[in-house]
Amino acid sequence: MGKVTITDIARAAGVSVPTVSRVVNGRSDVSPQTRARIEDLLREHGYRRRPQASGNRAALVDLVFNDLDSPWAVEIIRGVEEVAHAAGVGTVVSAIHDRAGSAQQWMKNLRARASDGVILVTSVLEPGMHEELHRLGVPLVVIDPAGSPTLDAPTVGATNWAGGMAATEHLIALGHRRIGFVAGPPRLLCSRARLDGYRAALEGAGIAVDDALIVQGDFYHASGFAGAEQLLALAEPPTALFASSDQMALGAIEALRRRGLRVPEDLSVVGFDDLPEVRWSAPPLTTVRQPLSEMGKVAARTVMRLARGEELDSPRVELATELVLRASTAPHSPNLTDRSNIA
Repeated sequence: MGKVTITDIARAAGVSVPTVSRVVNGRSDVSPQTRARIEDLLREHGYRRRPQASGNRAALVDLVFNDLDSPWAVEIIRGVEEVAHAAGVGTVVSAIHDRAGSAQQWMKNLRARASDGVILVTSVLEPGMHEELHRLGVPLVVIDPAGSPTLDAPTVGATNWAGGMAATEHLIALGHRRIGFVAGPPRLLCSRARLDGYRAALEGAGIAVDDALIVQGDFYHASGFAGAEQLLALAEPPTALFASSDQMALGAIEALRRRGLRVPEDLSVVGFDDLPEVRWSAPPLTTVRQPLSEMGKVAARTVMRLARGEELDSPRVELATELVLRASTAPHSPNLTDRSNIA
C-alpha cells in the first residue's frame, strides 16, 4: 500500500482514529492489548511518528489563511491565540497564496517544526497534502470551508444563510424592493449561503429575484466599489445595497460618496462581519455580526482536543450571526423612486 495514515491503522486494528492517535501521541489511556496491536501495525506499515510535545499535549498549532491582508483574518487570529496562549500552546500563522509552490513550502515547514495541529481558514488543500497530514497524524480543523465539505475534518462556521436573510429582511421592512447584492467569492460555502439567504428573503416577501441586481465581488474594498458602480449604472438602480462583507460595504459607500450620494438618505447599505472599523465609518455601518474571534476560539479548542486523541461532540459547529443596526440604513423614500439620474 502507499503512504499509511492513522485512518488506515485504525481500520486494520478495528479501533477508532482517536484511539490510534492516543497511541501515536504516547497517551496512557489505552488498554495494553489494544496498544500492542496498534504498535505492531505501526511498525509493520512503517508509520513515522512525529517528535512528541512535552506533557503529551499540543505544543504548536498552525493557523493557515489564503491571505492575511484583511482585518477579518486578525479577528480569527485573536481568537485562536487567546485559547492557545491560555493552554501554553504556540501559534504559527501562515498564508498559502495562489503563487506556485507556496502550499508545498508550507507543508515542508510544517514537517520540520512537527506541528501538533492545523487550523485551515477559507483555503483549499490539495488532496495529496491532506493525505500527508493524515499520514503524519496531524489533526485538521477547517474554518469556513471552501467548496463542498469533502475533507475528512471538523469544520467551524457561522449561520451565513440566516445572516444573509436577516440583512435582506431588514431592508425589505424599511420599504426597499430593489436591493442590490455584492456577492463574495463563489468558491466559498459562506459566500453562497449569504447569497441564498438574500434570495430566500426576497422570495419570502414576494419580490422577484433580479439577477441584474447581483454582482460579483471578492470580499475586498475594491470589488465593493466596482460592484456599487455597476449597480448604480443600471437603468433602474437599487435603493439599497447588501454587501457580503464589511470591506465591500465600505468600498460601496466610497463609490456612492464620489457620486455625491448620501448614505442612507439616497441609498441604504448593509455589510457582513461587524469588523471593529465599521463602528467608526461615516455613517456607522449596519451589518451582520459574524463571531469571528469566537470561531477562532472554537477551532483552537477543537484542534487541541483532536491532538489529545479526544472524541468530538460534533464534526460541524455553526455559531449564530446577529444583525447590528446602525446609521447606514433608513426607510425607502418615495421621492427617490425615479433614480435614473444617478447613473
